[in-house]
This record gives sequence, structure tokens and C-alpha cells, in this order.
Amino acid sequence: MAELKEFRLPDVGEGLTEADIVAWRVKPGDQVEVNQIIVEIETAKAVVELPSPWDGTVARLLAEEGQTVDVGTPIIAIDVGDAEAGVPTVPAVATTAKTDDSERSVVSPPSAADQPPGAAPERQAVLVGYGVRASSTTRRPRKARPAAAAEQAPAARGLAKPPVRRLAKDLGISLAELAGTGPGGSITRDDVQRAAGAATDRSEKEPVENGSRPVTLAAAGSPGGEERLPVRGVRRHMAAAMVSSAFTAPHVTEFLQVDVTGTMAAVRRVRELPEYADVRVSPLLFVARALLIAVRRHPLVNSSWDAGTQEIVIKHYVNLGIAVAAERGLLVPNIKNAGELSLPELAASLHELAVTARAGRATPADLAGGTITITNVGVFGVDAGTPILTPGEAAILAFGQVRDAPWVVDGQLAVRQVSTLSLSFDHRIIDGELGSAVLRDVGAMLEDPTRMLAWS
Repeated sequence: MAELKEFRLPDVGEGLTEADIVAWRVKPGDQVEVNQIIVEIETAKAVVELPSPWDGTVARLLAEEGQTVDVGTPIIAIDVGDAEAGVPTVPAVATTAKTDDSERSVVSPPSAADQPPGAAPERQAVLVGYGVRASSTTRRPRKARPAAAAEQAPAARGLAKPPVRRLAKDLGISLAELAGTGPGGSITRDDVQRAAGAATDRSEKEPVENGSRPVTLAAAGSPGGEERLPVRGVRRHMAAAMVSSAFTAPHVTEFLQVDVTGTMAAVRRVRELPEYADVRVSPLLFVARALLIAVRRHPLVNSSWDAGTQEIVIKHYVNLGIAVAAERGLLVPNIKNAGELSLPELAASLHELAVTARAGRATPADLAGGTITITNVGVFGVDAGTPILTPGEAAILAFGQVRDAPWVVDGQLAVRQVSTLSLSFDHRIIDGELGSAVLRDVGAMLEDPTRMLAWS
């Protein structure tokens, strides 16, 4: 006997109110099992995969790819029929966020409809890193599927590699509508780009604004027309956070030009050490170490302003944020307890953080809880800037490009490797004297890296 259950979009652990549907992994008529990934969503902080809470057959998809859905809204209907006879109701939905070499579970509370009659709702942990408790679910053995169905499934489901899926999302193209020309019927970048070109031609003839699809309109006097790109997910979160930070915390930015010739020489020497054979050593590693030591010398710089109690909260731990320009927008994942790491551990953490963020695999836990941030604008060929504070933090350090410049050394003009440091800080917490002391300390350690040993 048919029994339809609706799966509601859960809060995946950060108190978020909505998410975008990125890609469905199933379609109506598909058989699904408990914990089988059914949909990929993008929250304001990360891309997360959601599993099915039940065994059954997909009856309907209640939300389209590209659609923004509020938490608690039904997104899929599953016909469980008699599949759950004798199987305890699954009390929590476990979502999985992939990292480079592991998977982390996120547990989301079930809807009231999923609770046994008369049972008191049980509060579940919903933070990334927590898993479903051993007693909370019972997983049934996997069902055997016909070989023919298994062979046809990839093409029917719009099989595509993650970069192709990301391109399709950015261009507003539904993979379900495309016929793949790649191996096994998979969808290629050329397939997506052809579909995007056809959509552009149609939109110029009859402009239509449809969900997340960029809308191209022919503008008078402009052969190229215009393009409208809806701001969602990470980009909307970033925009709101920057506006809030800029108009809440009184920003002050100071600049210091530094001779980093000694640091660049130290980078080259450290790269040759066997302890660093498997990690990437860059000037950013020394900038991070210098800032961590400066925080130890001036703890007030690693703090936040509590508007509710009108208090300054000094953090006696450093979760070092690194601004990363990812495909989905600006992300600031952080290295937890960075001040406790050795130099090789810090180097490995910096590399892993950047790779994970750029690949779109940063989890909400990776992005939460930062205490102070570094932004490396030098990689873009920029000397300096006035960075905006990450919300909830008191300082952010910008590291400019390293370039050859004339410099006076011992009274003689010489060509040295020079960089500009920019420190923005919350003037409610950090006055000019403290901000200058922190910036001066970081500069002194980059000018003479032996000071890092002396001040550690």
C-alpha cells in the first residue's frame, strides 16, 4: 500500500534559514535506500550532500535545481509503502560533507511527522563533526538492482563530473534536460556551453527571468546586451557579512612597507629541509607564523566585541582565518588552534585549507569560529588594500605582493625584495598604539625571521 512521506529541508547545523538546490541525484521512479545521497544543496557557507531518511521509491521532486528553499520546506516525496515494516523510524538525517581524505557527518533533527506517536521529541546534535549515534538508526542491507537498470542509471540521471555540474549551475542550465555526448552518455562542458548558447539566443528574442539562470537582455546601443546574475548562497552571505561589518565596526587601516628579503631567503632554505618535503612552503607560512606570535604578544588583537553586554571578549586560542577566492565566492575557512601547531603542521594546514576551499569542499565547521584573518592580496599582483573585517573579529592582515624595489641598507641604496602589510582593525577594541605595535611586530619578524625564534 502506497505511503508517501515528504522530506523537509533540514538545518544542516549552523542555524541557517534557507539553501539552494544544486543538483538532484535521483528522479521520480528511482528506488532509494536509507543514507543514499539524494540531493546536493548549497547553504550560505558550504555545499552539502543530503541522504535519504527512508527506503522507498521517489514519487515527486518538490523543488527544482537552482531554487532557493526555506528550511522546513518539503523538497522530495518518497513512497515508503511497506518498506519500513519492522524497521525503526529513522530519528535523524545525516548529511555528509566531503573533505580531501575523509567524510564528516551532520545530523539534522527530523520533522514532527517522523516522530513515533506520543514520543517526546529528542534534541539531536547538529554540528558538523557529530555523527548519528550508534543507537539512533538501523540500516537495512542494500537491495540488489538489475544490471540493466544500473547500466542505464548514469545517463538517465544527468551524469556529469563536479566541475561540469558547477559550470551548469553558474550558467543556469538544468542537467536533467541535456543529452550527454560523453562516455556512457555523460554530460561534458561542451554540452553545457552549447545549451547555454541556445538559452542566450532564446532570451534575446524573448527575455525571461527564470530562477538562478543569468538573464541576458539586449540593451539599446549595446550589441553585447546585459547579464543579470542572481546573488545566492555564498555570494549573498559574503555580501551581507561585508555590509554588516563595514557599517557596524569602525574600521581603521594602517600600512607598513617591509624589506622581506630575509623571509624570502628563509622560505628557500626551509623548502630544502626533509621535514618539509611533503608540504608547500610559501611566504604566507611565515606571515601566518609572525601574526600568531604577535597575537601572543598582544592578546587584545585576537578578540571580539559583544554588543549585547558591551564587553570585549578576548580569545585565548587562535582560529586563524585565511581568505580564499573560490569559484563560489570569497570564503574564509580557518585553522583551528593554529597557535598550537608546529611550523610543518601549520604549513600542511594552510595547504589543505586552500585546496579544500577552492574545490568547494569547505564545511560550515571549517568556516565558523575564526578569531583573526589573513588575506593574501599579493597573489593578485596587488601591493596593498584596506580589507574589511571578518564579522566577529577585531583585526585582519593583508599581505601584498613581493617585488624588487630600491631600499636603503646601511646607508647604501640596494635592490631588495619588498612587501606592504595592511592591518585593518576595530577601533572600539584596538587603538592606534596597539594596532601599530602589532603591525610593527609582524613587519620586524618578516624583516628578520630570527625574531620569530626570539619572541616565540
